[in-house]
This record gives sequence, C-alpha cells and structure tokens, in this order.
Amino acid sequence: MGLYNFDEIHDRRNTDSIKWDFGMQRKGRDDLLPLWVADMDFRLPDEVLKDITDRVNHGIFGYTDPGDKYRNTVRDWYQRRHGFSFDGKDIVVTPGVVYAIALAIRAYTKQGDAVIIQQPVYYPFSGTIKANDRKVVNNQLILKDGHYEIDFEDFEKKIIDNDVKMFLLCNPHNPVGRVWKKDEILRLAEICKKHDVYVFADEIHSDFVYPGHKHTSFLSLPNEYSTKLILGTSSSKTFNMAGLQVSNIIIPNEEVRKAFERENDATGYSQPNALGMVATMSVYEKGEEWLDELLEYLQGNLSYVRDFLKEKLPKVKLIEPEGTYLIWLDFSEVTKDHKELEDIIVNRSKLWLDPGIIFGRETALFERINIACPRAILKQAMEQLYEGLSH
Repeated sequence: MGLYNFDEIHDRRNTDSIKWDFGMQRKGRDDLLPLWVADMDFRLPDEVLKDITDRVNHGIFGYTDPGDKYRNTVRDWYQRRHGFSFDGKDIVVTPGVVYAIALAIRAYTKQGDAVIIQQPVYYPFSGTIKANDRKVVNNQLILKDGHYEIDFEDFEKKIIDNDVKMFLLCNPHNPVGRVWKKDEILRLAEICKKHDVYVFADEIHSDFVYPGHKHTSFLSLPNEYSTKLILGTSSSKTFNMAGLQVSNIIIPNEEVRKAFERENDATGYSQPNALGMVATMSVYEKGEEWLDELLEYLQGNLSYVRDFLKEKLPKVKLIEPEGTYLIWLDFSEVTKDHKELEDIIVNRSKLWLDPGIIFGRETALFERINIACPRAILKQAMEQLYEGLSH
C-alpha cells in the first residue's frame, strides 16, 4: 500500500467541472457516467495543497511573473524525469498548450497556409488550424496488427505537395497511445528540417509512459533539429491542474521565440495565473512520489480493462497503449455504423466517452476512454458497457 489512496472517490459534481457538470449542455442528458475529457478524478497530494493554501492565505493576488526559481524548477523536472535540459529563459508561460498552438499557427504561417497533422489525433489540432483559416493536411497513421505506425513516405509527399509550413506532432500520441521511438522522431525531424517546416511538438502527456517504453522529447535531438521547434509542455496534464491555466512552452531559438511572444502580446495576454505558478513549482518539487504511485495505479486500471474485454467483450479490441491514460477501443467488430455505436455508448450504456469520429473520419468506429479514475468508477463503466452491448 502506497502513501496515496487513488481508490478514494471524490464527488466532483457542483464544482463547475466540464467532465461532471455539463452533461445536459453538451450531451442533452445528465445521467451519463463521464470518462471522456482528459481530466483525472484524483486529488492532489496534501503537501502540494498546503503550498497552494499558504499562498491563498497570503491574501494578495496581484500581477505575477515567472522568476528564475519557477523557470529552474520546470527545467529541473525535465532534466530529472526525462534526461534532457534547456535554458530556463527559453520558457514562455501560456494559459494552455492549445492556446500556444493557436499562437504558433498565427506566428509562423499565413492564412491559407497548410499545417500537417497525423490523425486520428487530439481534435483541437484540426479545429485550431481551421479556426485560423489555415489548411489541414492529414498524414493518416496506419493501424497494423493492433499497432499504429507512421507512413513516412506519405508524410514527406504531403509536405511537398501542399507546401506545408508547420507540423503538429503529438507525443505521446493522443488517442492511439503511441510513445514514438527515437528513430521515428528523428526521421520526422529530418523531413521537417529538409523542407523548412516548423514543428510544434505537443508533449503534454510525456510523464505518462508505461514500462518498456521511453519518451523521446523532440528537444533531446541534436540542436540542428531545434531551429524551428516549439515544444508544448505543462504540469496541468500530469497533475490534473488544467483549471489553474499554466503551460510551459519551450522555444530554444531566440528569433522564433520572439515571434511567438509578439503574437502572444497581440492577444493582450501577459501575466500568468499566480496560483497556477505556485502549484506548478510545488508539484515539480514535491509531487514525484505521488506521480510514481499514480503510474502504478493506472497500470492496474489498464490491466483491469484488458482482462474485462478479453473475458466479456472480445469483439471490442484494445489498442495497447504505450503511454497516456487515454485508451483507444476498436468497435468495428460490433457495428459498422458510427451512429449506432453512439447509441450503444450513450443511450444503452449510459456512458459519456469521446467518439472516434471527432479524431478523424477514418476512426468513426472507435471510442476514447479515460481510465484516470478510481477503479470502482472504471468497473462501473465497463459493466455498463457490457450491459449496453448485451442488449
């Protein structure tokens, strides 16, 4: 038994949680068990909550900027956990990684320019590109024997044919769970360098990697590949603090960083959330043991789902994840109609998951499920799915 109790269920209703309180507004009903958005149902450790409470008790929340202590704390986390380093001055603090993606799109591309993504991928990628009047180019990932791979030839051809200006990389990949290997990242980097393409590497899930796999940050590659790199990181995913609105965007090239900061200035955004900065420093200084225990707990949740599907729902195929707490389920042996699949999930199973079609047309018969919750909730969800499919 560890120090932290991840089995404890915390009632999140009536806290304005988009996961738990907005079923009626978003799905038209409020009787669904939500395992959709990438938001964990675990409480922060007391030692972190004490730091936040101490800051609250100070009672003054004026304009706040990240100083050297903040920047060094973030740098030290990535050095310690992932084995690569950077200069603290390379960090630009933003309220979120998707916000930073939008800034990067506006800073380095023009209206009508092409931006390449790899679907099925986190749906705000395509949404943000379209919202900024840029062209979405898709390098579809290939599902082969239950494992996703990159079509590198298609990737380079699409870049050439569409004069692509920017690539949005997701690593670890949401929703397919791949933790891209070093040779895969290097090959992508070489193609982008060859064709002068900016790379926004979204590595927000980098702390969630399962045994036998290792996260290779784009920033850990030789310096020649960092000239046009924008790296999206945040404590918000690792420690479930999205509501505190602090992300750390690392941009090694000064000229590229200044262009990003100019675009940020144009939005009117300046100082970050004071409590978000305190929380980020605290989790990076005191949250390591909590995270290690969480990773073990998530492995247990994954094993539970894997065994449940094998025993009770063999037609539902788990795409074995290498990282993230989001798992990708293939329902193509259950139905060939994505509307019927939605009916099975929502109306028959009373579950709120993320339907595969929002990640790209080709994955309409998939569902994304968030397993970062107490096991009792996950068991309830799987039993409801079993009942829904039985009927």
